[in-house]
Amino acid sequence: MAAASAGNHLSSSSSSSSSSSSSAAAAANKPFNFSPDSPTQLHLSPDQLRHCTDALRAFKDKLQTPQEIRKEFHSLQSNRTRVLDMKSSCSVALDNVNYSKNRYTDVLPYSLAHLVGHNHIELIASVDRNRVVLNPCNDYRASARGYINASFIETSSSGSISRFIATQEPLPHTFEDFWEMIIQYRCPVIVVLTRLVDNHNGLNRMEFKTVKCGDYFQTEDVHGEFGNICIATKWISSTDTNLVLRHMEVNYKESEEPPLSVLHIQYPGWPDQGVPKNTHSVREILKRTYNVPPTLGPIVVHCSAGIGRTGTYCTIHNTIQRVLVGDMSAVDLVKTVTLFRSQRMGMVQTAVNLLLIWCFIFFNEQYRFCYEAIVDELEDLISESTRQMVI
Repeated sequence: MAAASAGNHLSSSSSSSSSSSSSAAAAANKPFNFSPDSPTQLHLSPDQLRHCTDALRAFKDKLQTPQEIRKEFHSLQSNRTRVLDMKSSCSVALDNVNYSKNRYTDVLPYSLAHLVGHNHIELIASVDRNRVVLNPCNDYRASARGYINASFIETSSSGSISRFIATQEPLPHTFEDFWEMIIQYRCPVIVVLTRLVDNHNGLNRMEFKTVKCGDYFQTEDVHGEFGNICIATKWISSTDTNLVLRHMEVNYKESEEPPLSVLHIQYPGWPDQGVPKNTHSVREILKRTYNVPPTLGPIVVHCSAGIGRTGTYCTIHNTIQRVLVGDMSAVDLVKTVTLFRSQRMGMVQTAVNLLLIWCFIFFNEQYRFCYEAIVDELEDLISESTRQMVI
C-alpha cells in the first residue's frame, strides 16, 4: 500500500465540512506510516462514481475541441502578472534583505492577497495571506519578515481537499529555511518535479552538466544536517513509472518530540521544456497521496521556479479531489488556474520574461496536459470501480 493508514477523507463533501479544529489537530499529531508498496486503488461510492462519470464526460468533450483549450489558455495569459505589478505586490520578496533568496527575480510570492479580474489585478488589504511565513526564521533581521519563496495554494477550507505549498527548488543558503518550513507547517509529502542535474552535449560534443536542483535531501547520505535541523532517510525505493520515493524523518537537533514523517516523491523524468510522454507517473504521485489525510498538513510541490510543472500538478491533484467530493465546479479549469495564479504568480506557466510565442506554445502544452491527466485518472477510477462491482 502507499500508506499504512488510510482515512476515508474522500468519501463525501458533506462529511468534510463538519471537521473541527480539534479533530484536525489530532490528525496532525497522529503518526503516519508510509510504505514503498504499490498504492491501493480507491473504492468509489455510488455518488463518487456518478461524479467521476459526469466530470469525465465534460473533460472529454473539451479535449475534442482543442481550439477551446487554446482559447482558455489565451484568456489566462492575457491576465498574467506583469513586471510592473510585482513591485507593489511582492514588496517583501523584493526587499534587499530577501532578494538573494529568490532563484528567479520574476517568480515571487505575493505580499498582498490578489483578486484577478478579467482585465486587471486588484490588490486587497490582507497582508501575507498566501505567502508562507517562517517563525522563527534563521534570518533574524526584522525586515526579512520570515521570508521564503513559497506560497499557499488552496481552493477550499474543506478537510477533504489538500492544501499545497508551491515553492521554488531551494537554494544552498535556503536549505535550512526549506526544512524549517516542512517542520513548522507539518508537511507530510514533498513532490519534486525535476531532476538534480541535466546532461547536455555542447557544440564539440563535449558533455556538460547543469544543476537543476540543489541536493537538499542528501541523496547519497542516510543522515543530513542543516543548521539546527537534522534529516534521516529511512528507506529509498524506485517505481516502474520512474518515481524515486524516500521516507524521511525530520526534526530539530535537540528536540524531544518525535520526528516528522515525510514522504519525498521525486519525478526526474518531467522535462524542463515540455510535458511527459504519458500521464502514468504524474497520476501515480496522485495515487500515492490519496490516503494521506489533508488535515495532516499541506503538500509541498516544487520544480525549479515553482510555477509551471508545480502549477500543472496542483491543478490535476486538486481537480480530481474536488470531483471525488462532488464539487463539480472543478470541471472549470480556467477558474481553478485563475485562483491559483491569484495565490502565486504564473501557475501553469513560466517566468514572465520569456519570449511570448514560445511561452504560449510551451505552456499551452502544460494546460492541455492537465486535461489529459485528469481524463486518464477519471477513466482509471471508473474502470477499476466497475471491475470491483462485477467481482
